[in-house]
Amino acid sequence: MVQLALVLFILLFIAVPIGIALAGSTAIMVLFDDFLTFGTLYEAFFNFISKYTLVAIPFFIYAGFLMEKTGLVRGLFDFADALIGWVPGGFAYATLIAAVLFGAISGSSTAMAAAMSVIAYPEMIKRGYPKWMAAGVIASAGGIALLIPPSITLILFGVITEISIVDLFFAGVVPGIMLAISDAVIIVSVSVFIVRLPAGTFELRKCGTAFLRALPALLMPVLVLGGLYGGVFTPTEAGAAAACYALSYGVFFKGRPFWKELIGVTRRTLNLTAVVFFLLGCVGVFQFFLANMGWPQEIAAWAGSLGLSKTAFLFALMATLLVLSMWLSGAAILVLTVPIYFPVALSLGVDPVHLGILTALCIEIGSVIPPVGLNLFAVSGVTGLPVTQVIRGSFPFCISDTAVLIIVLMFPMLALWLPSQLITSHF
Repeated sequence: MVQLALVLFILLFIAVPIGIALAGSTAIMVLFDDFLTFGTLYEAFFNFISKYTLVAIPFFIYAGFLMEKTGLVRGLFDFADALIGWVPGGFAYATLIAAVLFGAISGSSTAMAAAMSVIAYPEMIKRGYPKWMAAGVIASAGGIALLIPPSITLILFGVITEISIVDLFFAGVVPGIMLAISDAVIIVSVSVFIVRLPAGTFELRKCGTAFLRALPALLMPVLVLGGLYGGVFTPTEAGAAAACYALSYGVFFKGRPFWKELIGVTRRTLNLTAVVFFLLGCVGVFQFFLANMGWPQEIAAWAGSLGLSKTAFLFALMATLLVLSMWLSGAAILVLTVPIYFPVALSLGVDPVHLGILTALCIEIGSVIPPVGLNLFAVSGVTGLPVTQVIRGSFPFCISDTAVLIIVLMFPMLALWLPSQLITSHF
């Protein structure tokens, strides 16, 4: 174990990509373990990524990119703006609502942040919002996509731990809504007491027109989540339905301009999918070695001997994950830490679904924590605003999101109540 930890630390220290570091450190252990061969590592890699549920990831990524190119995201945003944009700070609320709706389709935090940077940021600046506030709202709202189902983060957690992805989806609903409400409280406070934004006027006709334009986009969550929660779709089939819906909309309603964009969208999806699957395959190799050496059981026994209560363990774990999020991306945190801490948590009686939601909340907060927060750089790259200004705007949301994390940690039923009320299938 010492050799593996040392090699892994050295590879990460010299900035080797996390997937290569995991697989590379495990491959080096072939020299120290007579029963380990490169052939077994090869089999572990492909056995792990051959799971049917993983096919949901490229489908949801594709659906999100297609929504961006077909204008469906713009329709969601315009409707949210017409509905609530007239109150002080209402345009920021509209961005938040659009983020929740888009997150319920794409499941991608960074994709949401980039899309909203193109759509919402210029409008917020025109309406007198400070640049730092506009950027902070967009970066923080993107993180909600990590909790609102179908979340790619929750899919990855479910695949790594082999627990029900549908249960995780259900469990993410209430904490995701809590995040949206806590962010809305921050927007109210900043809009009224700091920026002092003026109120507008509500126009019923404008709201009705925007609703009709947004209807195709609003029907997609109904199709995907309704089919998923109604037992019609598996998570993979729900992803396929989302991609098929967005593709059909582009073909029939956008015509030739959409065809020109399709190759680029498909290429982006393939590139991101390849990165995710390579990372997961390397996790499979690392996890295979840990399991065969019996280290998770040894670590669990050691943690149990410390006499930590379940709550104390969770607080320590969440603090560790938040610190790691300062240096690693969310996917890297998942693949590097979950195989190690998950058996320990189970040995202490932690509910695995509750643990998955807490992990996703930490990753959501980490998406706006420097220096690695991906949403910070997504917003900065699209808007041209310095990262320091994006950090300034997102900091209050980090505080409110941390409060949500603590509340969900102390009251597990906030995550577990909805799954307990619904009949779910296990995949």
